[in-house]
Amino acid sequence: MKRIALFALLILARPLAAQDGDAPGGPQAARLRELIRQRWNVQVRRQLDLTDDQASKLHATEDRFFERRQEVMQRQRLVLQGLRRQLEPGAAADPDSVRSLMDAREANRAAIAQLERDEDREMAAYLTPVQRARYQLMRQRLQERIAEMRRQRRGRFR
Repeated sequence: MKRIALFALLILARPLAAQDGDAPGGPQAARLRELIRQRWNVQVRRQLDLTDDQASKLHATEDRFFERRQEVMQRQRLVLQGLRRQLEPGAAADPDSVRSLMDAREANRAAIAQLERDEDREMAAYLTPVQRARYQLMRQRLQERIAEMRRQRRGRFR
């Protein structure tokens, strides 16, 4: 669990570094992302007891689905920004725009759910059911920890 927390801290270091003037795509961010990735791969491989072949396939799957997931998440951020603008106090929201944004939000949610199913189906070809379940639990714990740390960080900057 401590290692997962360390991993989560490293993930949060990127946005913090960006606040200090480091460009999100800069060399420092790239090094940090690579370090995070290496530590995650070591943890997953050890905890799931993966073979070299399984680790290689999992790495490729993670890369492919990470990129696709990031695209959808970026679209979702833009949709949520649009909704916030439409619903600002004192401004009259345009019902057609809000409806369109709500439809887009739901479509993005569905796309993320489909990506999760597709990723799991791909992993089922080379991971055992126990390994897949452990992997999903590891990832869920990590995501929960990251979300908690982000909430705490936002609370400190308000």
